[in-house]
Amino acid sequence: MAPRQAPTVRQRRFGTELRRLREAVGMTAPVAGERLGADRTMISNIEAGRFGISEERLRRLASIYECDDPALVDALATMTGGRSKGWWDEYRGKIPPDFLDVAELEHHATSLRTLQTVHIPGLFQTEDHARALFDLYIPALPRLEVELRVAHRLARHDVVARESGVPYVATIHEAALRMQIGGRKTAKNQLSRLLEESERPNVRMLVIPFSAGGFPMAEGSMIYASAANPHLDTVEVDSPVGAIFFDSPTHLANFRRRMDCVEEVALNPKKSRDLILAIAATL
Repeated sequence: MAPRQAPTVRQRRFGTELRRLREAVGMTAPVAGERLGADRTMISNIEAGRFGISEERLRRLASIYECDDPALVDALATMTGGRSKGWWDEYRGKIPPDFLDVAELEHHATSLRTLQTVHIPGLFQTEDHARALFDLYIPALPRLEVELRVAHRLARHDVVARESGVPYVATIHEAALRMQIGGRKTAKNQLSRLLEESERPNVRMLVIPFSAGGFPMAEGSMIYASAANPHLDTVEVDSPVGAIFFDSPTHLANFRRRMDCVEEVALNPKKSRDLILAIAATL
């Protein structure tokens, strides 16, 4: 089996959880490989996301590691076997890989929470708004890449729009609503789109007004993606050099606390809609 040259975040996440299970019983990778009846380097490659494994081998490893959490094992089992391609794979090699990792993360999430302090959530951006954002890059992106990024961003919307739309809590700061990205008309259309999305039964849209003052994570934006088992949750945080992903238990607990605090200072859904309407009326 040839190793994967560039494992996705989801593939690395699977390997990381297996490593944690192994380390929890104080077992070395060579010993685990021997007990599995595999090459001594296989365990290291699995944990790095370079090799996938079958469900049968996963359950054997879980037994070897004395894992007493059947729900976690079942959740890991859904991540085994040959990886079926998602719609985002058609963009591989054409736009940054972390864009694809975010799309895959959203696709498999059981619920999503996002905080956006200066941007509209990507899932809700209009085509004109997204294009205007990508046109702001320095150095400028090639026109083809701009259009590919826009198309990819619009396709992510299916996560909330499909029949089994994922539960989604979007917390947006008032500053993001008032930025006229792309000009007044584009900004007004973007606010109208937010109002439409807020009416979806699976969407809860909250706005943090300027009057709320300070709050955790005020300097950035993030996505908290819940998985079928809490051990497999993942957080994505934007940075100037691309997405950063977190999955350690301590990080996850702290990000949950931060999101709880942020949602507490935000307006309720009705007052949030009223503020969006008021801002749109000024455009």
